[in-house]
Amino acid sequence: MAEIKNKEEMASKPFAIPVRNVTYIIAGLGVMILGYLLMIGGGPDSPDVFNPEMFSFRRIVLAPVVILIGIAIEVVAIMYRGKSKK
Repeated sequence: MAEIKNKEEMASKPFAIPVRNVTYIIAGLGVMILGYLLMIGGGPDSPDVFNPEMFSFRRIVLAPVVILIGIAIEVVAIMYRGKSKK
């Protein structure tokens, strides 16, 4: 009986991070994964051949900016409190 009471008490307490913030956290992770996917590729097929695609705008500028945006979304999602109901 003591276990059931504890489970009921746990169910009545709110989660530390609201559901809305959890969805923002998942969205931030998705943006960061997109940034890492933008960095994929660009290597040469042979080590003797230089491939300038390795230094493209997408890999050098766009992907890191997308990853930083994802990190910013994560920080905002964790720190955001919302409006109080007072």
